[in-house]
Amino acid sequence: MKLMKTKDDSYTFFNEKYQEAYHSLTGAIEEAKKKYIEPLEVKEGDVILDICFGLGYNTFAAVEHTKNIKVIGLEIDEEILKDLQELQINEKYEIIKQLAKEKRYKDKDYDLTLIMGPAQETIKTLQEQFDIVFLDPFSPRKNPELWTKEFFQDIFQRMKPGAKLATYSCARAIRENLRAVGFIVKDGPSVKRRGPSTNALKSL
Repeated sequence: MKLMKTKDDSYTFFNEKYQEAYHSLTGAIEEAKKKYIEPLEVKEGDVILDICFGLGYNTFAAVEHTKNIKVIGLEIDEEILKDLQELQINEKYEIIKQLAKEKRYKDKDYDLTLIMGPAQETIKTLQEQFDIVFLDPFSPRKNPELWTKEFFQDIFQRMKPGAKLATYSCARAIRENLRAVGFIVKDGPSVKRRGPSTNALKSL
């Protein structure tokens, strides 16, 4: 995969299969913080589902932001988990590297698990109920199986009442699919782009 530097000086990779970068080139780590951590108000004690773990930046941003969290990440591609070992960010990212290698990381502050396989299948095996969901697949055009009503229903069923989801896409069809399974949908922040991201709530 091709390593690419983004405008906040963090790095991402370009995936040849999907012909897309893993993150916005305006700033990969900035995107994780401003589209996921901040609007979802990630806090101590949260149980988080990180769909399409990739380089682990969303989980990394959560680990940097707070403690006493549990994260389950879903990922299909072993190659990106190997490639991220090249990145040198800080001490907290070393946690992500260990998780990517061992598929498990646990200490007094963090309980992190990585499950390999197609997310539309592995999500069906999860028994946890989640407070927070990061939905970060490749675009609906390139990765349509992770933007369907059926997949959103599986996510919805595994969220606690009052739980929140964020994704970068604001496509009308995506929002319609979210609403169709019961989510309350609203605009998320715009981060150096014209359109907003999307936040969705499972009502109490």
